[in-house]
Amino acid sequence: MSDFDAIRPYHDDEVNGALQSIARHPMMKALMSFTFPDRDEEFWTEGFRDIHSISDFQNQFISKTIIQILQRSSEGLTTSGFDDLDKNQSYLFISNHRDIVLDTSLLNLVLLNGGFVMTSSAIGDNLVQKPFLNVLAKLNRNFLVQRNLSIREQLNSSKTLSQYINSLLTVEKRSVWLAQREGRAKDGNDFTQQGVLKMLAMASENQSLADFFRNLRIVPLSISYEYDPTDSLKMPQLMAKSRNEIYVKDDNEDFTTMLSGVLGQKKRIHLHAGKVLNTELDSVAALENKNRQLQTIAQMIDESIIKNYKLWPTKFIAYDLLYKTDRFSEHYSEEERQLFLRRLEMRIDSSDTALKQNFLAMYANPVVNKIKYNETKS
Repeated sequence: MSDFDAIRPYHDDEVNGALQSIARHPMMKALMSFTFPDRDEEFWTEGFRDIHSISDFQNQFISKTIIQILQRSSEGLTTSGFDDLDKNQSYLFISNHRDIVLDTSLLNLVLLNGGFVMTSSAIGDNLVQKPFLNVLAKLNRNFLVQRNLSIREQLNSSKTLSQYINSLLTVEKRSVWLAQREGRAKDGNDFTQQGVLKMLAMASENQSLADFFRNLRIVPLSISYEYDPTDSLKMPQLMAKSRNEIYVKDDNEDFTTMLSGVLGQKKRIHLHAGKVLNTELDSVAALENKNRQLQTIAQMIDESIIKNYKLWPTKFIAYDLLYKTDRFSEHYSEEERQLFLRRLEMRIDSSDTALKQNFLAMYANPVVNKIKYNETKS
């Protein structure tokens, strides 16, 4: 596995040393104080000494952090579709992407509680530039997706990433979480970037694409938050895009977004594990053009994610406000509508028409996309 040293998480024999290196870091103290509010520092520093694997760390500490996050910043997590998965099988969860930290953390909590093996998960190396975050990511079985490379470097990096993911799934029998696109879908439109599938296919060697992707056992994962705690933080980038301007992030923007996503109010959350892509891939084999094959697989993933995406009242309220209609009024109460309007007033300058429309569209687009999906299937 030496070929993967630049991107892989820690091996279990490296875990204790890595954990001890950050045990008394101020950010670790803040994290553990949040997780164990009634315990003193000695409780977790003593506990860390007995941690000798990633599974130990996730089971004994990080899973409890996620439970605290849910208790303090949500009204609960519900799931569906996971009962149809085999606990002894590895899967490639390709997911819509809303939150930097929680998307994969919530999935792993569900897998842990359900008796499944937890995933190894992709994270952009731009998000873990701080040494503490880099160590913490690798302690949580995150592997790095290298960003900001030259074209030649990007090609080599993609090949290594593809081979590593394939090795995890087929050799290590470890499930993998991968976002369907680079970065979060800030406008609420969940569509798979063909480039993600192209990267995966680099490890296909002499297999047909249909057989290769069938062997990956792709599970499209739909993640839906009732409120997006980072909704207002996404607005500057969306506004720049609407004006065809180049958006440049602040130095600490990603870190601020991570904290807001973790601590901000999300209300209800739902995760749905779609059916494993299998027999439907037979139709891909009949297509001669490779790009068309990848496009078709991307469409299959998109359809599953959109079909199974939980539409909370906030989505319907935003749709009716954006399009000035009462089409979906039976899906929400007047109290829920007023709460959403109050949130809008507090989060953005609603006198800015373009800003308000972008904010509403972020919440409404999942409804728009499900309407389109239902129309194509009817």
